[in-house]
Amino acid sequence: MRYQRPKGTADILPGQSSAWQYVEGQARQIFKTYGYQEIRTPLFESYDIFSRSAGDTSDVVTKEMYDFKDKGDRHIALRPEGTAGVVRAFVENKLYGPEFNKPYKVYYMGPMFRYERPQSGRQREFHQIGVEAFGADNPAVDVEVITMALRLFKKLGLTDLRVAVNSLGDQQSRADYRQALIDYLKPHYDELSEDSKERLEKNPLRVLDSKDERDQRFVENAPSILDYLTDEAKQRFDLVKEMLNSLGIDYVVDSTMVRGLDYYNHTIFEVMVKAKSLGHGYTTICGGGRYSGLVKELGGPDEAGVGFGIGLERLILLLGDEGIELPTQNSLDVYVVGIGEETNLASFQLVTAARDAGLVAERDYLNRKPKAQFKTAAKEGAKVTLTIGKREIEEGTVHFKVMATGKEISVAMQDCLADFGKVYQEHVEED
Repeated sequence: MRYQRPKGTADILPGQSSAWQYVEGQARQIFKTYGYQEIRTPLFESYDIFSRSAGDTSDVVTKEMYDFKDKGDRHIALRPEGTAGVVRAFVENKLYGPEFNKPYKVYYMGPMFRYERPQSGRQREFHQIGVEAFGADNPAVDVEVITMALRLFKKLGLTDLRVAVNSLGDQQSRADYRQALIDYLKPHYDELSEDSKERLEKNPLRVLDSKDERDQRFVENAPSILDYLTDEAKQRFDLVKEMLNSLGIDYVVDSTMVRGLDYYNHTIFEVMVKAKSLGHGYTTICGGGRYSGLVKELGGPDEAGVGFGIGLERLILLLGDEGIELPTQNSLDVYVVGIGEETNLASFQLVTAARDAGLVAERDYLNRKPKAQFKTAAKEGAKVTLTIGKREIEEGTVHFKVMATGKEISVAMQDCLADFGKVYQEHVEED
């Protein structure tokens, strides 16, 4: 029987994984400068964590969640997104206590799971990079996470970046807007899609998210939430825009942007890029916002929260389509060519000495002819080849060649084994 990976998943092979490592490494470095630390939460949680945070009417809960009963008859779900699990960890571990600084800043990286139609850049098992900051209601934190995302994308080589922002307002704003949407959509009830009919009373904001053509014509002329913001919510949104202006950040206000998850309020945003590979329009590569009620909803104190999520598959595809070559760490420092089976032990000692010196080193294990070994060394881009045969063993030497300069010398085997790093530095790094 021939086994294949499950539909909607992907194998990230050596060569491809180096691009992932680079992107993740840049994210870790940038997040560190903003005071964020890594948090790792389980791949599965109680189903209630996601149903309470995402809302029972969301597509994530009703259509896309991988959920099951375990052997203890507990209702379990694979995480469809990162925020809810991080909030659960924040509450369960009492990270809101007085001994912790606020805002409490964390980031995460890892796989998420949603049952949806697989397509380019969108899989059933996908990966996200995300950040969360808890305990500070200051809108400056909203702007900080936006600038952090922009800094990452610029570091990766993306240009023509733009931010779209909107405000979902406070509880009163949302309640007033909810009623206005219901009043607007109800006369068209029979013309809406079945999903939107179901959502109309439970959460009409989700109708604005609909991609169904039957809904789109009504969505275009729907009331704007910005017309229903309370004075306090409006002042807050004005301050966010003022801060973005002060930093010279290119942004647009998109009053049609909403969130498919119930826990968002006030600032929501998307970071977009004008990708040459996708024509002249902008495509979204990051989404986030503020969710000040979620910590309380999951059993904690009434703590503010704000964050964003980035889809890694989509980002890496985009970088490739844009022709951005990511630096990789696959270069080989040393390749040991052993001629004859009698060199097996000496080759092993040499490659071990090189690795002990912190160098990337490899050798032949197949007793191939020297020509084949040199071909492999060239293919792998080895900076140095060490050749050892019967004569070298008898003389206690190693043939040392610097590939970039063609420099060839004979080095005492004992010197290489005693301090390979010193030998390498003398003959390679000082050239």
